[in-house]
Amino acid sequence: MDAKEKRYDLEERTMIFAQRVRNFCLQVPKNSANAEYIPQLIKSSSSPGANYIEANEKLGDKDFGMRIKICLKESKESHYWLRLMVIDDSPELEKERTVLRQEAKELVLIFSSILNKRGNT
Repeated sequence: MDAKEKRYDLEERTMIFAQRVRNFCLQVPKNSANAEYIPQLIKSSSSPGANYIEANEKLGDKDFGMRIKICLKESKESHYWLRLMVIDDSPELEKERTVLRQEAKELVLIFSSILNKRGNT
């Protein structure tokens, strides 16, 4: 697999993450806490994919590094909002939240690795 194929795999992975988070948010209980958390989670979970696409259309090395740092930051933030989401002891929602939190952690590791390899930490 060449670098171009790997890049698109991560684009696809971040898009799937954003879609799964969106679907999760559509299922969580409607309450005042989630009314605040949902918009934050939707924004942070969709940002890594959009910024990764922009990173691959970089204007230079500094632009690439900045975009990847945003991907990292937003992945961490997604994990945070997932932890706060109120799910009313629903086993199905807890299972999906666990999967999404793990994916957020893995995205953090991937974007950290990209930065470390480039010396942009």
